[in-house]
Order: sequence, then C-alpha cells, then structure tokens
Amino acid sequence: MNSVAALDELIQRIGLNRRDVHERRKLLDWQDADATRLNSAAAHMSDTQRNFTERLYGHLASFPGPASLISSAATLQRLKHSQLDYYQRLWHGPYNADYVASRLRIGLIHQLAGIELKWYLAGYRLYLDEVLTTLFAEHPDQALYASLLKAVFFDMTLAIDTYSAAQRKALEDSEARFARALRGANDGIWDWHLQHDRLYVSARWASMLDLDRDQLGESSASWFSRVHPDDLPALRQALESHLSGASPLLHHEYRIRRCSGDYLWVLVRGVAQSDANGQQRIAGSQSDISARKAVEQQLRHAARHDPLTGLGNRLRLDELLLQALQQLGKEGAREAALLFIDLDRFKLINDSLGHSCGDQVLIEISRRLSHCLRPGDHLCRFGGDEFVVLLTDLASASDAEQVAQRMLDSLHLPLHVQEQVLVVSASIGITALQASDASEDALQAADLALYQAKQAGKAQFARFSAELQASAHHQLELESALGQALQRDEFVLHYQPICRSDGTGTQVVGVEALLRWQRGETLVAPLEFISSLEESGEIVPVGEWVLRQACRQVRAWQQAGHTQLHCAVNLSSRQLRQDDFVSRLTAILQDTGLSPSCLVLEITESQLLEDSTATLITLRALANLGIQLALDDFGTGYSSLGYLKRFPLHILKVDKSFIGGVPEDAELQAISRAIIGLGHSLGLEVIAEGVEHVAHLDFLRTQNCQLAQGFWFSRPCSAHELQPLFSRMSTRLPSAEEPIES
Repeated sequence: MNSVAALDELIQRIGLNRRDVHERRKLLDWQDADATRLNSAAAHMSDTQRNFTERLYGHLASFPGPASLISSAATLQRLKHSQLDYYQRLWHGPYNADYVASRLRIGLIHQLAGIELKWYLAGYRLYLDEVLTTLFAEHPDQALYASLLKAVFFDMTLAIDTYSAAQRKALEDSEARFARALRGANDGIWDWHLQHDRLYVSARWASMLDLDRDQLGESSASWFSRVHPDDLPALRQALESHLSGASPLLHHEYRIRRCSGDYLWVLVRGVAQSDANGQQRIAGSQSDISARKAVEQQLRHAARHDPLTGLGNRLRLDELLLQALQQLGKEGAREAALLFIDLDRFKLINDSLGHSCGDQVLIEISRRLSHCLRPGDHLCRFGGDEFVVLLTDLASASDAEQVAQRMLDSLHLPLHVQEQVLVVSASIGITALQASDASEDALQAADLALYQAKQAGKAQFARFSAELQASAHHQLELESALGQALQRDEFVLHYQPICRSDGTGTQVVGVEALLRWQRGETLVAPLEFISSLEESGEIVPVGEWVLRQACRQVRAWQQAGHTQLHCAVNLSSRQLRQDDFVSRLTAILQDTGLSPSCLVLEITESQLLEDSTATLITLRALANLGIQLALDDFGTGYSSLGYLKRFPLHILKVDKSFIGGVPEDAELQAISRAIIGLGHSLGLEVIAEGVEHVAHLDFLRTQNCQLAQGFWFSRPCSAHELQPLFSRMSTRLPSAEEPIES
C-alpha cells in the first residue's frame, strides 16, 4: 500500500473531516489571532529550535530504543532536518488541510518506524520547556505561549489518534489473519474454564457434529457425553496428563458422536494456563481427521490382507496367532490348533495353463477352504500356494483333524476354470497350540507336519509330534555337517564286486563304487545323506570326487594285474545336466589314466524322463568317448520301453527287488525272466542285483544271465578290504555253490 492510500485509510479510521478539525480547534479555543502571533514570532524562534534539535537528539541517544534508530550519521542528519522542519511549520503555518495531512503523515511514519508515542510526547514536553525559557527570558508574552500550546496540543491529538488508529488496524489485521487461518485450517475452537466448568466452543466446532452452538450445553458434559465410550478413558487421561504438567500440551485423537449417531474421528489440541487468580483454563482447537483415518484404515487393511484372495496375509496371521496364544493362557480357554496347507503340484497348473488361470484356482481354493471353517476361525494366505488356518475354541485337539479332512474332501471335487476341469489336492500339517509356544515355533511345527504329509504321499494330513521335531533337528544337524564333509575329507568309497558266473566258476570283472560318509566313528548310510546332497547341489563336487577316486583306484588295480577290471559309478541328475560334464569327465580319465571303456556310468529311468533331448545329447557324447552306459534299477520307474532303443545304453541292471523274490515268488520270477530276456533281445548285457543265495544264481544260470552282484559274492567294502578277494580270484575259481566272500 502506498503512502497516499495509507494516509487516506488513516483519515477514514480516525473519522477526520473538516467538521472534526473545526471541532478540535474550537475545543482548543483556536483563533485567527493565534496564528498571527505564531507567524510573527517564527523567525525569532529559529535559532532556539535549531539548538534544541541538536540537544534533543543528543539526549535521545542515551536511550536504547531511540538510539537504535539513529545509529548512522546519515539517518541522524535526515531526522534532525525533518524535526527542525516540523517545528518551523508549527510556527509558520499555514494551519490548513495540508498542515493537518502533514501532521498525520509524520505520526504515521513514526508509528511505522517503531517510535513509540511516549518518545513523541516526551520530546514535545522538552520542546515546550525550551520555548518557555526563551519566550519569558526577553519579553514575557503569555498570549503567544498560549497560542503555541493550542497548536502543540492540536498536533498531539492528531499524533495520539494516529497511533491509536494504527494499533487498531494492526489488531484488526491480526484478527483477520487469525480468522483466515482458522477458516483455512477448518478447525473448531474451544475454551474450558475448569473451576467453573464452563465450556465455550466455536460454531465450526459444533458444525463438525452437525449441530448449532445453541444445541450444546455450556459445561464439559456436552463434550464428554459425545465421546465414544472406548475412547473416553484415554481422552481423560491425556487431559489429566497435560493439566498435571506431565505433557507440554494436549494432543489426542478420538471419536465423537455426530447428530446422526455415527462417529467422527477428530484430533484435539490444547494448552492449559492459570489466570491471575490461579484458576486453570485450557483452550485449543479440534480438527476433523476422518478422511485421514479412513485412508489409514485402508492402508492397514491392505498391509494385512492378500490382494488376490482377500484373505489375511502373514502379518495378519502373526497378529491373530499372538492373540490366540495369549487367550490360551487364560482360565477356561479351550484347545487351539494351526493347520499348514500346501497345494500339491500347483506349479504344474501355472506352467501349463498360465498364472492367470493359477490365480483363479487360488481364489476358488480359498473360497472352498473358508467354507470348511466355523465362525471365529481364521484362514490366511501364507504365500504362493500355501495357506494357514487358525482354529480356536476346540473341544479337543482331534477336532482339527476333522476340519483338515473336510478341506481335503472339498478340494478333491472337480474345479472348473477357463473351460478346464481340474482336480486339486493338498497336503496339510497340523499342530496343537500351547500357551507357552512362540508364534515362530507353532508355524515351524505345522510346517514340519506338512513336510511329513508330503513325504507320505501327498493329499493327506499329518500331525506334529515330538519325534518329528527330533528327526528334523537330527536332519538339520546332519545337513550342516554334510556341507563340510568334503572339505574335511570325510567321504570314503566302498566297492562291491560285479562277477561273471558260469559253469567254470566265478570271476570278478568289475566293481561298483559306492559313496559312504565316515562321520567320526559312525559310517553313515547313503540313504541318510544322498538326497540332501542332491537338494543342496553338493552332489556335483562330491560326484566329481567319487569319479576321480574310483577311476584312480580301478586303474591302480589294473596296474596290479587285474587288467580287465571295469568300474561302475552312479551318476546324479545334477551332474548329467552340467554343460561341461563331458569335458570334466574326459579330464578325469586323462588324469587317472583309466580307459573310457573301463568306466560304466549308471543312470536311472527317472533321469531319462527329466529332459530327454538334453540328456540324449550328453549320453551320446559319453558313448562316443567309449564309456559304457548302464540303466540302473530297471522296472522300478516309469520309462517307456522305447527309451531302451532311443538312448545309447549298453547294460541293463535288474533291480534287487525282483531277484530277491525268486524262485519262491512266481510273479517276480516271471518279471525277472522277462527283463533278462528283453535285455538280451536288445543286445544289452544284463546284470542282476541283489544276489544273496545260491538259488538266485541257479535261476540266473537258467536264464543265461552271467553277470551279477550281491551279498553272495561280497558286501560293499573298502579297497583295502577287497584286496583278499582279488588274491583268491587269482589262485582258483570257486564254484557257483561257494560264496567268494568267506
């Protein structure tokens, strides 16, 4: 705002017009003669006023307030010039509208510059004292002095009005800013006098509740009676905490009832203070935070629920499980259980029909599982195709098994998705909950039971037991030690002879290398650790170690005179899938000096099914090197007979489960005869496993199966322990009726 506009606004605020100016002069008894007297003495007062101006600013410099305004020489000089001009205008006039405007302008400038009214009045008092001395020192002129006082007091009234008007404007501006801020904040205002229990609330405060101020009482009951019963204790505690000095201010969220009966979330803020009489008041604002609370609720729900099925997620499960465990510790609480559910072979649905179809299956599965539950039970999606059910208030722990069976039956019903008819099964692990359990322990127990159900063949449930946990701990300990076994040189190879038995006797023609784990004083059986090596991938370096050790040992036996001896080694699927397996094996043969024709690699039927094209390429490369390939455990898998011609196989091994039943079991005898005949018809060498009795040898002789291995000849043993067998073989050939191993 420019100076002219500011001056006009000031004149309007004071209400200054010609009539008011005339009235002021009349009150002061201002006459034309007064102006004449002052004008005639103006020149005589010039030196006095100049000297006084110098002394005045010297005097003001001793006070911190004025001194801060006249700190620079340029400012001081300008102020002195303005002050002198002010005094000279006082004597010279003319006393017209311009005179009034100039006085108002000076007062406005002083007020804006921060010069308080007291400095203006004090300076005038000193000026009058100086002028009085001058006037009465030479020729006393009371009439002149009276005229001067009239002009001075006229100026003073204008100055006082100027300051007052400016202060009122500042107050109004401040109040306007405060009002705009309140409207912008959209807050309600309240003020509570505690001793009188008198509550004032603003119109906005009342309108939040769809009420008028007149509909609310003037006591705090009109406030607290509308607070949600669940939130009232916390609100009173927050108030008491602040009033007692425990908190610097009141800042609390709660719900308050609207006129319609529903509740509104609000945030109340306030500060308490005591008045001069020691009585407490607390005042503040109240904001509508319902929109924020709604968003928070949505975010809280989203954070705790699965977006696909709408079921609770892991975070929600943790909360529910913690509540359930706490409830179990209370008197009268009944049983509770946890069910861990995993869909069987669900990956096949995603891989064959796509994830969109898989999602639809999961939605339908969650619906079916939910229908198997009672009110108060909880179903959560743990992740992927895993679900967890929390059952509470069970009459007995066995009730959980009934729920699990209902779920298995429900899932077994055909499921129609995207014009596909699917049958989905699941495995379920069950554990009873105890008040002393931790959430993680309960989930781990249910997961262990689930693993047991999977191992038992899927599509069933299993219950957790202490024995199951002990087995899991043992397995974990075993796998931890297994991971370091190769570096610690704890693996050893045992060898079982492969013999050729005919009418002239029995001859050792080869050995099968079998891996053993020497863990301290205990020799761990392969069934306990081979699967762990497969799962962890450690079978690759361990398998390479086996190949190298077996080739080196058999080559040493050949150099000792057993020149026709060959070595058979079981091959892992992971080894077969290595891109550089053939080159690595070639390097091992070169390093050990063993001829490729003396190495037999045994593979299983299941390995031929995993990736037939890649497997075929690798097996052909091995066969081209001169390595012999044996199909192990034939008849126990699922492979087609077509694989026997498609893959470059040389040897067929009849599984011991067939040989062990002959000749007593006619059916097994027929199967064994068929397998041996099939191998011969395809031009394959046939080796019978599991030969333990002379009757087994008699049967094999009738089928013209000359190659065999089993306990009848020798149990697997170390290379050192096998040496006597080679020594006896070099001196005589035992008959078929006499076991080689004594």
